[in-house]
Amino acid sequence: MPHTLAAPCSAELLIKKSRFIACVQPMADRAAAQAVVARLKAEHPGAAHVCWALLAGGQSAAVDDGEPSGTAGRPMLDVLRHQDLEGVLATVVRYFGGVKLGAGGLVRAYTDGVAQALLQAERVAIVKSRELRCAVPYALEGMLRRELDAAGATLLDAAHGDAVVFHFSLPDNAAEALVARLNEAGHGRLSWLDDPVP
Repeated sequence: MPHTLAAPCSAELLIKKSRFIACVQPMADRAAAQAVVARLKAEHPGAAHVCWALLAGGQSAAVDDGEPSGTAGRPMLDVLRHQDLEGVLATVVRYFGGVKLGAGGLVRAYTDGVAQALLQAERVAIVKSRELRCAVPYALEGMLRRELDAAGATLLDAAHGDAVVFHFSLPDNAAEALVARLNEAGHGRLSWLDDPVP
């Protein structure tokens, strides 16, 4: 199950006089990530590089920002993927200390920076939800409300007309079982307004 982070977390490494300031934080999309990177560049005008990696809503990025190709952004992205994270931006600001680290040293430095920051991270499970709508006769309203409560569903709306139309959401992995229970309990008198099982 993918996770995101509850809050930003950071770490700082000093490797052969180069300073690496790593931060990993929740991020919605690429545009928001680019705004954070632009702000970091403005806050650290003396930094040699601001490298970053993003995993958010199907959008990913691995930016080396002048480091040798594949030595910064891709290793940082690999750490995020390995940790099964989603909706997360990793950034590392590097101040060059005058000693070259070589490709292997750079990969280790950027990987370690992100990994160290993640040691302090509070992870939050990403639970996919599904919205459903159904109509029931008034006689079944109480039963349906009890079943929604028992399943941990969130009632979004209940409209009273010729029948009671319920609009609710629940974790995706619980939807199929609830649909089956409601169909059985409703004895054919419950109708789905959306396809309950895509």
